[in-house]
Amino acid sequence: MKVGFEIQRALQGFLLNKAAVDGGAYGHLIHHFTRHRLPLHALQLHARIVLFSITPDNFLASKLINFYTRENRFRQALHVFDEITVKNAFSYNALLIAYASREMYSDAFNLFSSWIRSSSTTARPDSITISCLLKSLSGYDDFLLCSLARQVHGFVLRGGFDSDVFVSNGLITYYTKCDDVVSARKVFDEMSERDVVSWNSMISGYSQSGSYEECKELYKVMLFCPEMKPNGVTVISVLQACGQSSDLVLGMEVHKKMIENHIQMDLSLCNAVIGVYAKCGSLDYARALFDEMSERDSVTYGAIISGYMTHGLVKEAMGLFSEMESVGLSTWNAVISGLMQNNHHEEVIDSFREMIRCGNRPNSVTLSSLLPSLTYSSNLKGGKEIHAFAIRNGSENNIYVATSIIDNYAKLGFLQGAQRVFDKCNERSLIVWTAIISAYAVHGDSESACSLFNQMICSGTKPDNVTITALLSACAHSGESDKAQSIFDSMVTEYGIEPGVEHYACMVSVLSRAGKLSDAMEFISKMPVEPIAKVWGALLNGASVLGDVEIAKFACDHLFEMEPENTGNYTIMANLYTQAGRYEEAEMVRDKMRRIGLKKIPGTSWIDTGKGLRSFIAKDGSCERSEGDV
Repeated sequence: MKVGFEIQRALQGFLLNKAAVDGGAYGHLIHHFTRHRLPLHALQLHARIVLFSITPDNFLASKLINFYTRENRFRQALHVFDEITVKNAFSYNALLIAYASREMYSDAFNLFSSWIRSSSTTARPDSITISCLLKSLSGYDDFLLCSLARQVHGFVLRGGFDSDVFVSNGLITYYTKCDDVVSARKVFDEMSERDVVSWNSMISGYSQSGSYEECKELYKVMLFCPEMKPNGVTVISVLQACGQSSDLVLGMEVHKKMIENHIQMDLSLCNAVIGVYAKCGSLDYARALFDEMSERDSVTYGAIISGYMTHGLVKEAMGLFSEMESVGLSTWNAVISGLMQNNHHEEVIDSFREMIRCGNRPNSVTLSSLLPSLTYSSNLKGGKEIHAFAIRNGSENNIYVATSIIDNYAKLGFLQGAQRVFDKCNERSLIVWTAIISAYAVHGDSESACSLFNQMICSGTKPDNVTITALLSACAHSGESDKAQSIFDSMVTEYGIEPGVEHYACMVSVLSRAGKLSDAMEFISKMPVEPIAKVWGALLNGASVLGDVEIAKFACDHLFEMEPENTGNYTIMANLYTQAGRYEEAEMVRDKMRRIGLKKIPGTSWIDTGKGLRSFIAKDGSCERSEGDV
């Protein structure tokens, strides 16, 4: 009450006459009213200022701008800003801070651009300006703005702002948002002074960009800095890295350190702890922590459900999911992606429909999880519908959605559609390039696949082991063994990729399909790694095409040991014996199948009917329209 009385008295004194007006004092009063949530007092004071026809100076204007933007009255704030005769950094920064704090990033960027274009001698950007700009650029969801990173950094260096810890922290965040952790780390290493935000920005940047080992190593370095203690933000980033890299040991150490340092366990931190134990397979402990929580949100449920799904416990995941009263989008995504990963494709589609029925709007994560199930069920129409939905909702340029659509179209024979999606991709990352190369590989078009591979190299994108596998697969489908051998030989010398067992399997497939079974046998004998079932399977398929019973038997002897329950191997071998007239041996193979309790799984087809997608087998009479009306 005393403070209020003094303010009222001050107001009366200030407002007795125009000559008594003090912009600095008025500015402090406006600031006081804003901080103590007294909007009527602030409006009254501003009304008197307008009544006296006083043009606020930059200090008073900045406080008025701050007041109006906090009240979410941006039109009035902009009016105050425009009325300033000669603007300086105070007024510009007030509006920039407001835009940045309310995530109005494009407005902040446009304001800064107009400021620089004005070439004002009285208003020069300072460290606060640059911090706001970097925050806005980091939050601005436009990949094209990442090209500005170097320019902004140059502006920082020319202006001498690089010594400011807040500016450097902003640069680290900006670079990591642009997936340039190398430049972010360079800024971090060159900082003369660091605070906990500096460490957290770099650690979080590593974690979010998938550089999990670097994230964990930097955390360990931080522990040896006596003046620096990890906080909740640090712990969340490191636990995420531990979960994604299945590092339960470090995850437990981080959890222990968190308890020792008395870091407050809020909901976000609890979710991170549950997440690391669930992802690393310590599901009983994760569930115990989950059951002890007094407060849970959709992220909490999503963490434990994802853990169950990752380790194949679909029943437990769905049981927990059914207990939820209110299901958010993140939890639906955890369920749909988990069902897809466990090959429960029909349930994926059913869950998606239920999600829509409950009023949830799918995002890019939902779409990229749904599309593989549509591909599995040969539902091209559904893929096109999802593509149309992605275009309407601006998700078509998300790399995971784009690659899923390319994969769906290619595997279901719509190669032109896959190419069109690729052509329209604004960001052609390695994942997108690999998807389109794989699309042509599926169709056996090695020429187009190799052409795209060369375009990718010319664009500066380096291949990984998955890209090489796709390229070798294309050669296998087209039987071009010489081209495949050339690609295989160049893996280490040109791209620094050590051949893995998948690449060896592709080469065996290439040689076998080309009819070079003896070369394939020799290739297998010289492999530096133990052949897996895919290697012997490739040899078996080649031998079955050429009718070479002895090599097929040699491959099957290994396959019967590695995957004794794979009915396909028995069927191929029995059929080969039959074709060669060796009926007794064919019957022995079939008898072995029966003794083990195996049955040949009938092939399933799908047809799109008026009542939706139906699956059926040969001579299937279960469908009501099976009588000559397909």
